[in-house]
Order: sequence, then structure tokens, then C-alpha cells
Amino acid sequence: MKNKLKLQIILPVKAKKIYSAWLDSLEHSAMTGGSTAIIDPRIGGKFSAWDGYIFGVTLKLEPFHNIEQSWRTTEFPQNVPDSHLEVRFKEMNNETIITLIHTNLPENQVDDYQKGWEDFYFKPMQTYFSGSDKKY
Repeated sequence: MKNKLKLQIILPVKAKKIYSAWLDSLEHSAMTGGSTAIIDPRIGGKFSAWDGYIFGVTLKLEPFHNIEQSWRTTEFPQNVPDSHLEVRFKEMNNETIITLIHTNLPENQVDDYQKGWEDFYFKPMQTYFSGSDKKY
């Protein structure tokens, strides 16, 4: 069964700006539409987003290129291990391709998380970083 997803979006901003926003509590909150995020921006640092619905630990940081985190939500069954999130940033000219690879998700929740990434991250990020409602 399917337990992973891969999504991409292109944003009209430098990778450094998006990477930095992802790891900053106030910017992360703003780029996702105003929900509360609390982020300790270092390897081993804990994070939470969407008012505590999402939480985990940062596992790897490659500045302006890659973020890896253990990741789960309050909807994960208790006996299920954390999922793994990798966020890759590839800058091309004045745009950045973000590739989100999310693995080890509970099998019956993959479609819901795909929709969640699109609706609660990609759409608000598109608006935040470009001021438009362009499709990705």
C-alpha cells in the first residue's frame, strides 16, 4: 500500500528566503496563513506547527538546500512511528522549486496529508511569497 508522497511547487523567490521562513516560528506561522508555529531551528530541535497539530524533530539541515524532520500529527495512531519529511530547495534564476518528500505515513492517511500539504502549505505559501493565487 501507499505510504509516501512527493509534491512540488515553484515559488518566485530565492531559496534562502523560503528555507529561512520554514525554520523561523513567526515566518512559518505567516507563510502558512497565521497558525502558530514554534520552531527550534537546529539539528535536534523540536518544532510544532498548526497550533500543535504537527510536531517533530529536525534531523538534518543543509542551509538553503534541504531540511529533514521526523514528523507526525495528533491524528497518527499512537503505535505508529514518526514519518520522515524531506524538503528540498532548488533555485533556478529567481525562482525556487520546492520538492517535498514525505515517507512512512500511516497508509490510510496519505491522501489526506497530500491534500493538507496542498491546502495548508502550498496555497498559502504561493500567496505569501508572490502575492498571487497562481496554481502550482
